[in-house]
Amino acid sequence: MIMKYLLQLVLVLAVNTLLAQQRVVAECTITYAIAVDSSSADSSFAENLKSATKTVQIKGSNCRVDILSKAFSQSIFYDKVGGGITILREFGNNKFITKLDSAMWRKENLEFDSLTTIITQETKKIIGYDCKKAELQLKNGKTYQVYFVPTLIPSVREFEVEFKSIPGLVLAYFVQSKDGKKINYIATKLNLSPVPASKFDIPSLGYRLLEK
Repeated sequence: MIMKYLLQLVLVLAVNTLLAQQRVVAECTITYAIAVDSSSADSSFAENLKSATKTVQIKGSNCRVDILSKAFSQSIFYDKVGGGITILREFGNNKFITKLDSAMWRKENLEFDSLTTIITQETKKIIGYDCKKAELQLKNGKTYQVYFVPTLIPSVREFEVEFKSIPGLVLAYFVQSKDGKKINYIATKLNLSPVPASKFDIPSLGYRLLEK
């Protein structure tokens, strides 16, 4: 009886210690620099992503992801509660809007079904945070090397389906496709200040509807 009680006490203490080490991040802005390995990509692909940036903004159950490059811009709005996704794309003077429900979003991301995730013991410091490394293997041959902060858990993560199995906040990832293209995303700044609610207002004027 005493042994059973001691085992339960040890389990409770272990769980409490783990929870104390983790913090749910409900408000943040992450800025990533995007770089293409020019030796593994055609020149136009590399040029289009030259000096490109990715920005992730999280507020409660909402998330917004912006990718800005010389050739195009894209904004994805994700509502965890409602399950709705809105995608805005701009190519020069052409503006398009696409609306998806959760089922359509899953269909858009079928390549990430049944991916293999391996959490390694390798670590790296990124913008002052101690990150652990994970390796992802997709069935189509694409691979990811992911660095995440295990002590920070985003309040919403479904917007990036590829990272659904990552137990922390992703600050860097390196993608290599089967045909050899390599794209690197490395955080340059993590701001934990509140995100204005206006960042999640979705414009509609001037956008042409594209249906899936």
